[in-house]
Amino acid sequence: MECLRDELDRPGFTYDSDLGIYIAYEVELMISLIADFRLAARNLRRNTRRTLVATLTVAFGIVAYMLAGGFIAWIFEQMREGTIHSQLGHIQIVRPGYFEKGIADPYAFLLPEQSSQQKTIEAIAGFQSLAPRLSFSGLISHGDTTIAFLGDGVDPVLERPVSTGVSIVTGRDLAGADQKAVLLGEGLARSLGVKAGDVVVLLATSASGGPSAVEVGVAGTFATDAKEYDDSALRLPIEVTRKLMKVSGATSWVVLLDKTERTAESANILAKTLPSADFEVVPWTALADFYNKTVVLFSKQVSVVKFIIGLIIVLTISNTQMMSVLERTTEIGTSLAIGQRRKAVLRMFVSEGVLIGFAGGVLGVVLGFILAGVISAIGIPMPPPPGMARGFVGQILVDRGLAFDALVLALVTTFLASVAPAWKASRMNIVDALRHNQ
Repeated sequence: MECLRDELDRPGFTYDSDLGIYIAYEVELMISLIADFRLAARNLRRNTRRTLVATLTVAFGIVAYMLAGGFIAWIFEQMREGTIHSQLGHIQIVRPGYFEKGIADPYAFLLPEQSSQQKTIEAIAGFQSLAPRLSFSGLISHGDTTIAFLGDGVDPVLERPVSTGVSIVTGRDLAGADQKAVLLGEGLARSLGVKAGDVVVLLATSASGGPSAVEVGVAGTFATDAKEYDDSALRLPIEVTRKLMKVSGATSWVVLLDKTERTAESANILAKTLPSADFEVVPWTALADFYNKTVVLFSKQVSVVKFIIGLIIVLTISNTQMMSVLERTTEIGTSLAIGQRRKAVLRMFVSEGVLIGFAGGVLGVVLGFILAGVISAIGIPMPPPPGMARGFVGQILVDRGLAFDALVLALVTTFLASVAPAWKASRMNIVDALRHNQ
């Protein structure tokens, strides 16, 4: 038998004298962990009230984190989709350098009305729509009132799928690419004092440098999520815009995809496919400055909430575990006296903390999903935030990523909270521990 043991004795295995067999280190570790958690579960059942309070503390902290994070996630999603479907689309195709130099001389960066490259764009995965836009600026007059504006010449039919986030407030939408009508931002119409059916005059500088004007009727007014945009923006049929500016073509092609998540992948494909000397591919994230700054700000707020909740859990569980150590001092001393290793005592208390974290985390995630559904069904009335003209009814958006993050938060914080009490328990002086209750 000894010869056989010598032959089997090799790295990665350990001999179990109780079972009389060799066991792989990984299997031995798994068996040891199962035993630790079974013992920890028994110890937690010894004081159910304390265990219940600790578990509920973790659960309520996780619920608070999920609701706060879910509300912020919903705001991000609504802002993202509103920005895409009212102004930017998912991807914009322009001439190289247009966004850096095009404001001063947009007509030096015109794209053609028709191009074979449009078929390349339409062939990408998830493609839904391609709409040309011709950006321009000038003055709009009605009666004695004259105001500067920023305009987009659009094809109403091709633009409609892209601009689902644009709400018609009064009147109607533009009907055709050559219709002599204009759609005004709600704030711009208010400043001019016009309504649907009134006539306004648009004055702009043409591509040749001379003044150009056109008289058009107001088809209606529109609103988006961005009040600043609505205060200065208008939309004009693209053929009327081309005649006004005495140009052909467009300053950008706006691409709409079926899913926002495809943006980065599709933009990379187009950047590799389209000639870089003639076309620049710009994803919406590079143009949404207000959205990007809002995400950074709100993400910091969520991190602060996460830190506060984590700190509360750590302090609560640490206090609970420390009380458990004090009550079981004699028991710990006896265990050490009969030969139990100090690291086994350390693992026992850490296992108890992790079990509390797991139970509280799972309970918190389940309650978080339930409460998020109930609150979303009822709605959260919110006043207009800075930069928006209207309030909204908020919801809670909880996905698997947020739930996993919440569960990890519960496990990590309870593990950290258990380390100090577990270390104190494992470092006890045996004699002092045995005399604790005497």
